[in-house]
Amino acid sequence: MAEFSKEYCDIWDQGFPHDFSIESIAKDLHKGNYYPIICEGFGSIAIAKDKWGRTKLAFGSTDDYVWEDYEEFITKQKERANGIE
Repeated sequence: MAEFSKEYCDIWDQGFPHDFSIESIAKDLHKGNYYPIICEGFGSIAIAKDKWGRTKLAFGSTDDYVWEDYEEFITKQKERANGIE
């Protein structure tokens, strides 16, 4: 079953029911920890909080992944959705 985050639905498919919130999960993470969860819409595979408290999203496969800054990623998604790229 595909799962979609609230943040994905808010940007790309308003009104589509979401399964979880990236921000809610990140809020409860301790620095240095991560939570494995797939957002089919964004293509992310995990949410983390780095040692400075910044939220990160993992992309790729579990064997070969990269972490991206959540705030920068969401800004780019909003720009793409609004045709600014």
